[in-house]
Amino acid sequence: MAFLPEDFVVPELVAGPRFRIRPVTVHDVVRLYDAVMSSRERLYVQFGEVSDWPAADLSLEQCLIDVAWQQKEGALRRSFGFAVLTTDEVRMLGSIYLGASRKDGTEADVTYWVRAGSEGLEPELDAFVREWVATSWPFKSVGFPGRDIAWAEWALLPAR
Repeated sequence: MAFLPEDFVVPELVAGPRFRIRPVTVHDVVRLYDAVMSSRERLYVQFGEVSDWPAADLSLEQCLIDVAWQQKEGALRRSFGFAVLTTDEVRMLGSIYLGASRKDGTEADVTYWVRAGSEGLEPELDAFVREWVATSWPFKSVGFPGRDIAWAEWALLPAR
């Protein structure tokens, strides 16, 4: 099965009571870089088990390259990066990434993070993202690595 049916319309904007979610673009790079670098230690704890992201020396230029790649991947319908923003879109609160699963038993994997100082938003975002993925995306099985299963256990699951 293809990652997404050809006729599937990718959500362009969804909103919760305290945030807006939309595809990330290169126009978000300054806000994203600020959110990432101001949350670096928190993110390294969350993702450091499987990656060295974000590196201490992550530059704005490298962040722009990463965001442009995510934007291109979304246009090609291979994976999707979403900005989590304040309702006025002034401040980046976090990010969501949805992509084809590399693990047997799931079609898609979802990871997300919230910036340092926004931890109180995390339970609300968690509930929202799970409902959004279940009701607005065409997947029967979705993995939430690093949340529903520890990264170390996830790494041991059989590959697709």
